[in-house]
Amino acid sequence: MDNIIYEYCEIENTELKQYIIDTPSLHKYFKLTWKVLKSKQYCGILNFDAKDYYLLPKISKKDAENNLDIFIYMLMKAYDIKLENEDIASCKNNSHNILEVFIQIFAHKLFREFQRGVYKEYITEQDNLRILRGKYLINENLKHNFTNEKIYCEYDEFSEDNTLNQFFLYAIKTLLRYTKNKKLLKQCELILNEVEFKQFDINTLNIHFNRLNARFKDNFEFAILLLSKSIPLFAKDKKSFAFLFDMNDLFENFIGKIYEDIDSSTKTQTQKDFGNLRLKPDIITSNMIIDTKYKKVKNKDDLNVADKYQMFVYGTSFDKRDTMLLYPKHLEDVYEDLELGKDDKMVRMKMRSVDLNFNGEYGKFLSEIKDRIKGVNNG
Repeated sequence: MDNIIYEYCEIENTELKQYIIDTPSLHKYFKLTWKVLKSKQYCGILNFDAKDYYLLPKISKKDAENNLDIFIYMLMKAYDIKLENEDIASCKNNSHNILEVFIQIFAHKLFREFQRGVYKEYITEQDNLRILRGKYLINENLKHNFTNEKIYCEYDEFSEDNTLNQFFLYAIKTLLRYTKNKKLLKQCELILNEVEFKQFDINTLNIHFNRLNARFKDNFEFAILLLSKSIPLFAKDKKSFAFLFDMNDLFENFIGKIYEDIDSSTKTQTQKDFGNLRLKPDIITSNMIIDTKYKKVKNKDDLNVADKYQMFVYGTSFDKRDTMLLYPKHLEDVYEDLELGKDDKMVRMKMRSVDLNFNGEYGKFLSEIKDRIKGVNNG
């Protein structure tokens, strides 16, 4: 594999370095110190000058392909993405990048649902018609039809032009800018030819799903994922983009999914309010609270005091006296046991690491990681 950049490593390509420095929307993903530009904890792909640069986590000591495999496996599990072996292979042989593969999966799934039928819902409309339809609007008729033969009325239209389809059209048009193979997205766009195009802020978008549109929920969530991680870098002379994931979030989501498989009572991101204090541990199992930390520590001497307070508050507030800070082992092997507080307020805290390194196919990877997590819990 060519054009590999590992997390926390210096950007040595002169043109790419200058491009990143000159592009404000990329500044949060890199760190510039005394003219040395380094990547941060964001991994994925950066397309610049028609070349794909992979930003990868340093998990395996073997090669870039192995690190890319593990990164893709973590994405698949964390975000419920179904990839075939050929999809994974295409990400490594430069025929397609990760974003290209993900977009094609989204387009294929959405097109398949559209073939079953485009979602319609009743939309309230008001219009000036030649015949009465629905409810007669007295004030509007006095205003618009004093000498007009038309009738101003309000009625319900069973329409494709609803918020969900408008969002899908927005997602399709946005993703078309990032992909070379536009055929399937164009077909989806054509199906929605009677839907009005609107812009959306995905951070405030709220779609209500019910039994009539529930089959589109996975497509909606996949679209949100693609849009939230895609960074447009379009200029007059270049069409570049980035598709990056914060490894803090990815590690947390991945480990949370693994724990859900191991312990069916596991809850992730459970929020509890204590007046103006809001607590939200990463993972709560039947007998423990786990907080994931994608950072480098060697032992308890490197432990942030704030992390101690955090786990003590979690343990006492959620009535779980066993807690754990979980780190990725590829950074450091961590094994410490601490006691926070005393007497009836004492919370036991483990510091542990899980080895994410693996060389093999996806199913075996998940099975192995589950066994390692079980070992961490019992160790």
